[in-house]
Order: sequence, then C-alpha cells, then structure tokens
Amino acid sequence: MPAAEASAAKPLSAPQKALRKLGLVRPIDLALHLPLRYEDETRLVPLAEAARLIDDAPVQFEATVVQQEVAYRPRRQLLVTVQDGDATCLLRFFNFYPSQLKQMAVGARLRLRGELRGGFGGLTMMHPAVRPAGEPLAQALTPVYPATAGLAQGYLRKAVLAGLAQADLRATIPDALLAPLEALRDWDLRRALAFLHQPSPDVSLAELEDHSHPAWQRLKAEELLAQQLSQARARVERAHLHAPALRAARDGLPAALLAALPFALTRAQQRVGEEIARDLAGERPMHRLLQGDVGSGKTVVAALAACVAIDAGWQCALMAPTEILAEQHFTRLVDWLAPLLAPRGRCVAWLTGSQKKKERGEMLAAIEGGTAALVIGTHAVIQREVRFARLGLAIIDEQHRFGVQQRLDLRSKLSGERIAAGPSQGDAAPSGGSDPRSGGAWGQSVLEPHLLMMSATPIPRTLAMGYYADLDVSTLDELPPGRTPVVTKLLAGHRRAELVARVRAWVAQGRQAYWVCPLVEESEALDLSNATAMHAELAAALPGYAVGLLHARMAPAEKKAVMAEFAAGRMALLVATTVIEVGVDVPNASLMVIEHAERFGLSQLHQLRGRVGRGAAASACVLLYGAPEGGRLGETARARLRAMLETNDGFEIARRDLEIRGPGEFLGARQSGAALLRFADLETDAPLLQWARAAAPRLLAEHPELAARHLDRWLGARTDYLKA
Repeated sequence: MPAAEASAAKPLSAPQKALRKLGLVRPIDLALHLPLRYEDETRLVPLAEAARLIDDAPVQFEATVVQQEVAYRPRRQLLVTVQDGDATCLLRFFNFYPSQLKQMAVGARLRLRGELRGGFGGLTMMHPAVRPAGEPLAQALTPVYPATAGLAQGYLRKAVLAGLAQADLRATIPDALLAPLEALRDWDLRRALAFLHQPSPDVSLAELEDHSHPAWQRLKAEELLAQQLSQARARVERAHLHAPALRAARDGLPAALLAALPFALTRAQQRVGEEIARDLAGERPMHRLLQGDVGSGKTVVAALAACVAIDAGWQCALMAPTEILAEQHFTRLVDWLAPLLAPRGRCVAWLTGSQKKKERGEMLAAIEGGTAALVIGTHAVIQREVRFARLGLAIIDEQHRFGVQQRLDLRSKLSGERIAAGPSQGDAAPSGGSDPRSGGAWGQSVLEPHLLMMSATPIPRTLAMGYYADLDVSTLDELPPGRTPVVTKLLAGHRRAELVARVRAWVAQGRQAYWVCPLVEESEALDLSNATAMHAELAAALPGYAVGLLHARMAPAEKKAVMAEFAAGRMALLVATTVIEVGVDVPNASLMVIEHAERFGLSQLHQLRGRVGRGAAASACVLLYGAPEGGRLGETARARLRAMLETNDGFEIARRDLEIRGPGEFLGARQSGAALLRFADLETDAPLLQWARAAAPRLLAEHPELAARHLDRWLGARTDYLKA
C-alpha cells in the first residue's frame, strides 16, 4: 500500500511521488490528512424528486440511457439522455473516452451523481460521476481529500485508510490532563480520526464543515498541545544552557549613554530596559522579543542592552534584514556609542555583503580580536568566516522579515558561537562579569549568547500565546513625545494629476515627500505603476526640485548616496519601492504617497506610513488605489484600506492583519512551505489553547516519553519551524 512504501530501492510510482509532494510519507501523515468536504453517496433520489433540488447540492439517482450522440457544434461533446420514470436529464461531457461511449450505451442502467441544472431545454448535468446501477450504496459519507496532480481520489482514499490502520494512535494524553475537556474524553484520537475519514450519514454536515463536532475538537486539542509542547520543550532545553551573566557597573556604559542622549526615555522604554537588564544578568540565555509600534523607540532600548554587554566585557551583534536598515542603525549607534567606546579602545564594526575586500578584512580582524564591541550588519554577520572573540548578546531587528530558514540558520550560528568561558590567562574578569573563583558563568565550560529579537509589527496576544510561547515578550506601548499624528487619506487612481499638484505645493514649502511604488520596472502580468516610470514622470512634473529614485536592484553605494542626499534635505521627493519600509528616519519628510495601495499588505502599509510623522510638521499619508477595470476592489483589499483609515494604532493594525491573513501568512510561515497549524484556529479555539498551555508543561515534566511520542506524531521534522 502507498502508506507503507516498504522498498526504498523500488522506483516510486507517480501516485507515490504525488503523496510525497503532499508530505504524506508516514502512516500518521496519511491518517492526519483530513477531508476538505464530503459527498453523500449513501442514498438514491428519484430523478423527479431530484429536479426540485436544482442548484442546491449534488444529487445521486439511477436512470436508463435512452439516447447517445457525439455532437461537434459548438464544440465536440458527448450528449447522453437518461430517463427515470417520466423524468429525463441530458448529460453533457466535453472530455470523454471511447470506454465511456460503451459504458453509456443506449439501454444501460447507470448510477449518476452531480449537480442538476434547469433551463429551457430541461434538466442537464455536466460531467457527472458515472457507475453501473445496482451496486451497494456507501455506508458512510464519502470523503474528498486535498490532492495534487497525478493523485486520484480513489487512490488517496485507499492510502489514507491504510495509513489509518498502520499508524500508532496509542493515547499520549493521560486522563488526568483531559479532565478539563470532559466532552472530549470519549473521543480518543483513533475514534476521532476514524469518524472524520468515514462519518455516518446521519451526522450534521454543518458540524463537520465548521469543525465544531467533538471529533474535530479532539484533533484541534491534540494539535495545540503538540505546538505548546514544542515551545515548552524549547524553554526546558534552554534552561539547561549557560550564558554569560552580563551586568554593567553603576556608572558604566549604559549610564554614560543615558547621560549623553538628547532626550529622556519614556516610561515604557525604562520598563523594558529593566526587563532586558534582568535577563542579561542571569546565567541562562535570554530569549526575548521586543515589540513596539513604528517609532516607539526600540533602537535606544537595543543600544542600552548592547551597552550592558559591552560594559561587562563582551561583544554584541546587531543584524537587520536590509542594508538600508542596517546602515540606519550603524549611523545612529555610531553617533551615540563611538565617543563612549573610543576611550576604552573599542569601536563599532560594520559588516555587509557589499563591502570591499580590504574593509571587510579589517572588520573581521576587529571582530575576532575583540576590539569591535558592537557589530552591525545584514545576514553577513552570520556567515562562516565571521568569528567573534566573545559574543555575549545578539540582537535581530525585524526578525520576521528574515526567511524561516534564515532564522533557523541564525539560531544555529548563535549556538555555534558558544564561547569557551573565561578570559585568556592573566586577564581579569571584565567588570560586571562573573569570576571563576565565585563559581559564576566564567566557571562554565561553554556559554551561549543572549538573544534579543525586535519587531515593529506587534504580535497579537493570541499569536504570542501560540507561536511565541517559548519567548519572553516585552512591549513598548508608548510613543516618545513630539511624534505628530499622521492623517491618512484615500484617493482613487484617476485623481493622480491632482495629487501631483498637491505634492508640488508640498515641496514648495520646503518639506520632503516619499512616493512608493510596488514594482521597479514594467510588468506584463500586472498593470501597476513602476518606480522607474513614476520617477521620470514626477521629475518632469517638478522642475527645479531634485527627485530621487531608490529600489532594491541598485548597487549598495548608489542606494547609500541617494539616502544621504534625501536625509540631508537636498532632495525634495524620493520615489522608492518598499526598500524604505523599515528603519528610514528623515524628520523633514512629512508626506507619504503609496501607489496601488490595494496591492500592499496591511502591516506593510502601516510600516510605510510610519516613515512620516517623525518631525514637528503635520504629516499625511495618501493611499492611491486603482480598482480593477469595470469592477470594485476585492473584500480583502477594502478591509486593509479601511483599517488604515480607521486607526494609527499598530497593535490594532496587527489584530486586523491577523484576521485578514491568518496566522501562517502573518508570521511568514508560508516561506517554509510548512503550515504552522492545520486544524486549530487561535482565535476561535482560545479555550483549547488555554488548556494546551496548562497541560504541556505537566505532560513534559510528568510523562516525558508520552510528550516525545505526541510531538513526533504531530510535528515530525516541522518542530524546528516553531523555533524560527
């Protein structure tokens, strides 16, 4: 059977390859491959009665062929007329084989299933399922499974039933843990799966379709438990690791930075800074997510965390997803930290893939030698040739914008950067660091760096409970004073000329603006304004003003030069792609125009809007949209634009974005091809999630073997994706 492909030496058949393409390799994979819908083949309806169910649902009846012909106009098709009593129906097939002509010869008695249509010519049925009449009727609803090319439903049904028979479905949840879910105790996993693959015909189809049936509830509870077990196990594993205890001196680098800053921290920044400092002072690796709305001041919190690590004698790495964002961090942190580090003989290093060989060599030497106290860059920071002397803290900005595999590589790299503890012989333990004589972190053989992840896309509470349960979460829920609210306007694409005139008046007042386009060059597939064409058009419309162009395909040096011109105020308008989505901070830029706003995601729109409103001037964001020709915007696009008009709150934006997109796409999991949750929904199944959160630590502590079996059953090799 396909479920047990015993001989690895045998070449796989086409259906077996299709099963593997769907990820159906183990018997349990097949057992957990649940139907999309069901067809009721358990009863027959007389054709006269079926005629009253037109356009309602598929019907099944038996009838006799009274006429058959192959017509050639308006196109080649097989027409078969069947009769049941006084009622007749025309069957129409556009694709057919000679064997079907024989099967549906005049006089043949057939069982037919499909959707009936009415009209002037009477009843018709397009491409019905056909089989000989008189066969025994099905005893259960017939499942229709998610499939792929080359995989027939019949083959898939047999494979699933074989997988169900072979899979290890022994109980992994003790009765004591199931006590809060009393209604599900009678539905163990085997019974629930058997029922969902072959439900009895008297079951409520509504309960099956909306997943409220107890069998569905049992599956969702088990899946959520597996997810929470994965997170709980990650916490337990991390509890056995050791990290350097990073404590700054009372009058050390963090205090010096605070004294030098031209602004005071908000209460939220102070609170979050203290949370991070407490984690860094511990001898277990910190795994903390720092989230906050656009402009909430995450960078200064990261700088303070870096100062704690540096003051304790360790290095800090800060990684950003784009070179523009990394350079923004570098510029700001050099301004803040370079004067404080220079007297200590330390510096801030810069590392990207586009560096010249000589500069890169100097940076690598400074990192390996330890003089580079803070290393800022893109994914180049985690490349193999980068060797840290003593990496104590790693900070990842906009971590969700790295691909899932990149995030896994980063965590693997950090694990590989474990430091042989202790300074070289004769060195003193750095200030704030533990001394081997005291039995602290220096006495351990291997140390793991602390990890701080930052996101300007706030994580809704249900997602934090579900997907970030292995992390501690700090939230910046307060914006620094002086940020002006951004007024958001919606404008139809046919009013672009009017908008260009407004932009001309805007820059005439000495203010700057962004104009964001979704594409770099012309696309045949999508009729969207592109950045290069729009740049030419706006440059012509704004004579006497410098109009710049910025997109991802430009050389790094070219991008850097354009950004420098815009930041210095020598460029009035910057036409760009979403390369400016995060990190760009030009206070004098107070107008954001987003071309084809209906094509952007909600989080992306909010991030782009966050590029303005950073100075004292009133700021605006114009969402320029284009509806399909002769039609309206789709419901999803309308929901995104409505959310942008109704709120500036990043946390509310995130909540609505989750509603629109669902958790997998919201978190970027689709990059990996591995769905995060297949059956459960974190919003509608919140009570089950609460149960799973409470049950997972107990199962892991009291029944580790059952926990391991449960994880393997549900996640297999996908457990790593929940660590990303």
